[in-house]
Amino acid sequence: LNPACLELHYIPWVSHVGVAFTAVPRNYDPALHPFEVPREYTRALNATKLERVFAKPFLSSLDGHRDGVNCMAKHPKSLSTVLSGACDGEVKIWNLTKRQCVRTIQAHEGFVRGMCARFCGTSFFTVGDDKTVKQWKMEGPAHGEEEEPIHTILGKTVYTGIDHHWKEAVFATCGHQVDIWDEQRTSPMCSLTWGFDSISSVKFNPIETYLLGSCASDRNIVLYDMRKSTPLKKVILNMRTNTLCWNPMEAFVFTAANEDYNLYTFDMRFLESPVTVHMDHVSAVLDVDYSPTGKEFVSASFDKSVRIFPVGKGHSREVYHTKRMQHVITVKWTSDNKYILCGSDEMNIRLWKANASEKLGVV
Repeated sequence: LNPACLELHYIPWVSHVGVAFTAVPRNYDPALHPFEVPREYTRALNATKLERVFAKPFLSSLDGHRDGVNCMAKHPKSLSTVLSGACDGEVKIWNLTKRQCVRTIQAHEGFVRGMCARFCGTSFFTVGDDKTVKQWKMEGPAHGEEEEPIHTILGKTVYTGIDHHWKEAVFATCGHQVDIWDEQRTSPMCSLTWGFDSISSVKFNPIETYLLGSCASDRNIVLYDMRKSTPLKKVILNMRTNTLCWNPMEAFVFTAANEDYNLYTFDMRFLESPVTVHMDHVSAVLDVDYSPTGKEFVSASFDKSVRIFPVGKGHSREVYHTKRMQHVITVKWTSDNKYILCGSDEMNIRLWKANASEKLGVV
């Protein structure tokens, strides 16, 4: 035997006198252990599999709404603040660290159709079925003050969506047309149309901030340039697109959530065909939101599930659902890339881990 490969292990044994040690030799010669690497590999693989099997992605449920959650908005500066609007016109502001509601506003008569926070985080905007656009302070009213909006704009038609510019005091609403508003004025700076159908959502591009995308119920996705005040391009799909989301890292890429159970990722320079078709949902996809890294996105569907897709893959890497969760209407990926929030029909907002088997908290 090669004495260099010999190591002595001392195993204690107890006699009536005391503790004595006896040497047990263990030979580390690789020739005697030909399967050491495969055995360790199998053990490591099993450990990883078990970690995934016992993963608990669901963290908590934020309950308090008295009707289905229709829309949500992230605070641009605070990770722990999220806003949600319900079908009874109620808006709630949540603190995610305490997992409780900080403030409730009766904002509209009827549905809250859309909401967005201002880029500086000092205020937020809501639109509803009562044909109004309202701007609210992010901070609650002082003691004795009433909960009043800062501004109210009364429109001619119902607004179905709203989004704020990422750098300027400008926001866009959609309904029968896309209107672009200056915060200081009560009439739109310009109105953009292409066709005569109702538009369900409008989104500003986070990188090329003057670009907007909108989805109309005549199956169109229309892209606009704010500087030219004209529509740029149009793509027509087989079925209606419910909403779209721009990739926060790649200026030209956006993903559309469609009624035909799929999501389509497009490059706006080549709209002839989608870059990727993402399949797996078994009912209409209602909402989509990108992770801040731009490498993945999360989708909410009428099939009562939330799925996470890598950008370049056709199938989801993760599906989240619970027995109680009904049709998921809205979904958001938090700005620290760790959590996913989804709002559904049965009045709850659920908080999930973005990476199901990640260990959170004090390790």
